[in-house]
Amino acid sequence: MKTPLRILLLEDDTRDAELIQELLEADHFVCETTRTQTRAEFLAALENVETDLILADYTLPSFDGLSALMLASSARPDLPFIFVSGTLGEEVAIEALKIGATDYVLKTRLARLVPSVQRALREAGERAERKIAAEAAAGQREEANVKTPLRILLLEDDAHDAELIQELLETDHFACEVTRVQTRAEFLAALKNGGIDLILADYQLPSFDGLSALKLALSERPDLPFIFVSGTLGEEVAIEALKIGAIDYVLKTRLARLVPSVQRALREARERAERKIAAEAARRSEKELLDVIEAIPIMAFTSLADGSNVWANRRWVEYTGLSEQNTSGSGWRSTLHPDDIDGHVTKWQEALASGEPFESEARHRSVNGEYRWFLARAVPLRDENGKIRKWYGTLTDIEDRKGAEQERERLRQLEADLAYMSRVMTMGELAASLGHEIKQPIAAAAISAEACMQWLRRDAPDVTEASEAASATVAAVTRAGGIIDRVSSLYRRGTPERELVDFNEIVREMSVLLGDTADRNAVSIRTDLDPELPTTTADRVQLQQVLMNLMLNGIEAMQDTGGELSIASKRIKDGQLLISVSDTGIGLSIDQAERIFEAFFTTKPRGTGMGLSISRRIIASHGGHLWASPNTGRGATFQFTLPVEATASSAVAV
Repeated sequence: MKTPLRILLLEDDTRDAELIQELLEADHFVCETTRTQTRAEFLAALENVETDLILADYTLPSFDGLSALMLASSARPDLPFIFVSGTLGEEVAIEALKIGATDYVLKTRLARLVPSVQRALREAGERAERKIAAEAAAGQREEANVKTPLRILLLEDDAHDAELIQELLETDHFACEVTRVQTRAEFLAALKNGGIDLILADYQLPSFDGLSALKLALSERPDLPFIFVSGTLGEEVAIEALKIGAIDYVLKTRLARLVPSVQRALREARERAERKIAAEAARRSEKELLDVIEAIPIMAFTSLADGSNVWANRRWVEYTGLSEQNTSGSGWRSTLHPDDIDGHVTKWQEALASGEPFESEARHRSVNGEYRWFLARAVPLRDENGKIRKWYGTLTDIEDRKGAEQERERLRQLEADLAYMSRVMTMGELAASLGHEIKQPIAAAAISAEACMQWLRRDAPDVTEASEAASATVAAVTRAGGIIDRVSSLYRRGTPERELVDFNEIVREMSVLLGDTADRNAVSIRTDLDPELPTTTADRVQLQQVLMNLMLNGIEAMQDTGGELSIASKRIKDGQLLISVSDTGIGLSIDQAERIFEAFFTTKPRGTGMGLSISRRIIASHGGHLWASPNTGRGATFQFTLPVEATASSAVAV
């Protein structure tokens, strides 16, 4: 259940009171509102009602908001106080904030109310936590019978006023140790002797003035809160004093404001001291971090939130020859290789915009003009609110890795060249068969075309017969074109193109293409294809090359005896395809079944020893495996697997 927000509302207009509550509850606050209209009601509520927040109109028929603020500051200084008024001039608003109001919201701009309340409650919670910690510390001091006094440097020539000021503060449980001075020399000496928590100063003295005292204090002890307590302080002078660095000013005619002003000044001074300690700790931590970074064996840098470089370690300076000054801002870009600048800088700007970690590879020039590859990485350092303060980054030398990648690419290209050469050599060996395959449909087309002409030359042309002959011509020419396309695809070279492939269709194409070669060697081709075989993601030309190589090897193994070449396809467990090519030829020994896949190993008199090695590499690049085994009777069987889904393995370029 959500804890209710207990509001003390000083408001005489019922409609405005309802509107304020509705606005807060619309933003999921659960409000318990105590509405008051008079001084007596307000004071009674302050003393008797549990309250988290005070909202007050500025002008009421029998009371006013400024008086309510004074009462609240005295009775409950811990409560956030927000003016919600339709009549609040700028000067009055500034005065209210000086006295201790948390904020002011005009009724004509009530959209600001919820954010103002949220901020006020958050700050009140933080103050409460600090108060608890302070009370705990105070309790420990009381247990030790030690009471820390409030040490005041008082610039005041009137002894009566000095006593009155001290009495007011001690009435509010301050234990004051007052050092009263009247001249510039006394004031300066007291400043330098230290042991001061607060400066209270009259503005006008016979031989000295408060404004000069303020300037001296800011020069000698800028950490000390400085409050004017004066009977003569015009508005212009007061504003000037606040601009220079005074915390507040209290008129001697309104000394009731002194205690709240001192409390606020001491609280703010304590908060500043805490922030200073935290900032110094952060600076020490950053220095320690930079010292560590300076010692690590890689280049490192720091940049501001906008990406401008502010520091680079010694290894960067030694490698690039650029000083920290020349590296700062965007000077580091001068080391980038011209071909890498645009891409690298674009990635860096995208990281700055998104706040995501940065990573990029680029070449940087060394002091002797040599370019080396580096992997640059950077991560943002954020403050407690999530805002990026700085970026910390490193540059790791990856020149050796890049060289290895380039060597692997060169080997892949060499392998691709060998695969292409192997395919071209195989096609050269098939030239006679391919010529026969192409000649047959062309001859059939010529015969059909001749028949078509004869039907049309008759005295009574037979259009039906001529049309059938023309259709036969088209079919024969289309068949010849298909054979030429298949042959052309095997001669073509380029980067692998993965697509969904029907392997059964590849088997049928290769059976037609190699049909004449098989016939001339008395070999029959038999297929046993799974009609429900799923497609696989693969490079069609590469699979054609593998199957053609295996089928030709089988035909050559039976060229002296004839026999049967069997090609089968089926789906096996783990969602893979299994393709087998079996012959009834001379067979393989157990030792040869593995060695035949080694580069340059061959059992054929005119073989290159590359076909099977390349075929295994192609199948492996598709995520499969190719192997061979001797048959129980005659011949050997070559089998390979292919995944149904696409594989992430690197393709072999052909």
